[in-house]
Amino acid sequence: MTIPRLNFLLLFAALIAVLVGLPVASVLANIFSGGTEEIWRHLAATVLPEYVANTLWLCLGVGLGVIVVGVATAWLVVMHEFPGRRIFEWALVLPLAMPAYVLAYVYTDFLQFAGPLQTALREFFDWGRGDYWFPEVRSLGGAVSVFICVMYPYVYLLARTAFIERSSGMLEAARSLGQGPWRSFFSVSLPLARPAVAAGAALALMETLADYGAVSYFAVQTFTTGIYRAWFSLGDRTAAAQLAALLLGFVILLLALERHSQGRARFYNTTGRNRPARGRLRGGRALAAWLACMLPLFCGFLLPGGLLLRLALLDEEARFGMRFIELSGNSFLLAGLSSLLAVALALLLAYGARLSKGHAAAALNRLVGLGYAVPGSVIAVGVLIPVTRLDHWLAAQWLSLTGDNPGLLLTGGIAALVYAYLVRVLAVALQSVQASLAKITPSMDAAARSLGLGQTATLRRVHLPMLRGSLLTAGLLVFVDVMKELPATLVMRPFNFDTLATQTYTLAADERLAEASVPALAIVVVGLLPLIVLSRQIARGGR
Repeated sequence: MTIPRLNFLLLFAALIAVLVGLPVASVLANIFSGGTEEIWRHLAATVLPEYVANTLWLCLGVGLGVIVVGVATAWLVVMHEFPGRRIFEWALVLPLAMPAYVLAYVYTDFLQFAGPLQTALREFFDWGRGDYWFPEVRSLGGAVSVFICVMYPYVYLLARTAFIERSSGMLEAARSLGQGPWRSFFSVSLPLARPAVAAGAALALMETLADYGAVSYFAVQTFTTGIYRAWFSLGDRTAAAQLAALLLGFVILLLALERHSQGRARFYNTTGRNRPARGRLRGGRALAAWLACMLPLFCGFLLPGGLLLRLALLDEEARFGMRFIELSGNSFLLAGLSSLLAVALALLLAYGARLSKGHAAAALNRLVGLGYAVPGSVIAVGVLIPVTRLDHWLAAQWLSLTGDNPGLLLTGGIAALVYAYLVRVLAVALQSVQASLAKITPSMDAAARSLGLGQTATLRRVHLPMLRGSLLTAGLLVFVDVMKELPATLVMRPFNFDTLATQTYTLAADERLAEASVPALAIVVVGLLPLIVLSRQIARGGR
């Protein structure tokens, strides 16, 4: 009875891998569709140079910024003792709850000519228009600053873990050789943490490449905005697929560079003493460390959160009415359904890999995990092309059998949209479930089988009770990711079906920022849920 079950789970993993890879294959297939040469010539002569230049400058600025901010804050909270360190240790991850497009809307309202800051400056100094210079927030530099504010926690989290895990004996050896704190940081700690820093920067850059709301609102033309414009404004499916393929190439190049940066280097702890001894900072140094940690937290979470709350509570145009309830219901429906399906699929995939004695199941799970690296706009284009064809075929078959036209069964509802979400976020659930399942010793499986339990009964009666916490965490992470997802939702949502994310974007694009504050604030509040869990773990681990 064991072999058929193993075969079933392996076939199931293969099917899921095919479904996850189908959107990418669909995008790549359209590179060779008809009229490709003419389309490429048109794109190269008009918008392609601007897309490439803006994307490269955006990645360069965000990459350098998140590395500097993430590494500096991680080094300060791990290696030094100063007032507020224990709070900063967990609070520095809070900007992850703030989607980049929400931050873009908030800072535009705050920093624009008619915003509170410039208005206060003009009143205080009695300035008029043209009497002073103020940086333009809707620019490439503004987009880079926004992404740094919300993406640096990726580097902070991984660099913090790397600094903690590196043996303090290495630093003490460096100090005994006459190296001071700064020199030992650059010669010992930072090189050892390089893989973690590179991985965090790669995650931040992939999120940057996938963003649509912030760059669109700031009028920065990138591949993501080009895909949306080609699909909706021009109605050119092939051009959208061409741009999606180029964006996918950027992501693949980014992943290759991240892997190449590690080379063949290996990083091991050689002693059991892992907790570094913190140096106490006093006076001006303590104040400088406090300011260095407070500035990214203030700019990435505290200030925009306060501005959102002010708009939502004080402005008469912001209302928690029936429209808000409808939008929340749509968002919770999509996020809840996606999280349930993602957790169920991840559990089956992880359990199949655990039971399999070969490497096929593990390899298929790695293929499934690649979906998270694909931007939502690429997934949307890749899903719509084959699913729309399937929709038309199903409608034709139904019409020939019954004489009634059922319309678009998949793309006309939320089925295709949920499929796109699963392609994008299944890796998040799978990684969480696999990590927890790996902690359960195989001897428990053997003990269950010795008592007469089969594989299904072992999963239900032994593993599921032990995995309850990780399954809840995985579902919560997927839920929040779907709540924040904007590009795929904009492209694939059914007619007259809006979510909190799309409504926030629509209202902000119409300069109705006060009304946009209510759905934006709801997204931020939901995003705080997994961060509260993560912050508690960080706080416990920092003691």
